[in-house]
Amino acid sequence: MADRDRDGTGKPVNARPRDELGRPLPHDAEGVPRIPDDLRLPPDESITEAQRLLDHGMPFHAHEVLEGTWKIAPEDERELWQGLAQLAVGLTHLMRGNKTGARSLLRQGHDRIRHYEVEAPHGLDISGLLMWSEHLIDEIDRVDPLPATPVPRLRIP
Repeated sequence: MADRDRDGTGKPVNARPRDELGRPLPHDAEGVPRIPDDLRLPPDESITEAQRLLDHGMPFHAHEVLEGTWKIAPEDERELWQGLAQLAVGLTHLMRGNKTGARSLLRQGHDRIRHYEVEAPHGLDISGLLMWSEHLIDEIDRVDPLPATPVPRLRIP
């Protein structure tokens, strides 16, 4: 078993640099800036930062931002933030070429956020995200190779 990087308390961490899709690189490689493990943004900042990362082709990093907000969200919004994070990591899998993982996570994220469609909080475009994820799931099953993947819009334009 290989030695793992650990933090000051001995907890395992992955200190390896990562590429724009979150894939680990060799220790001596130059990766993209990482999202701090302890990042916890309030909803509006999280949505803005996640959208910026999505727009720059970094859905894995957007997922990490959304996951941080999920960890501090009030109970009635936890499923929403978990679903948003799953949509972002589903897109990550798709961009990595993992159609099975993409389909599964896009479906899980879709099913978690659909309960927020009627009263979408924080200006989120839940209807648009549902249509976006449904379209991607359909395309994964129908088209090979997939054309360019559209970037989701988190907020209502």
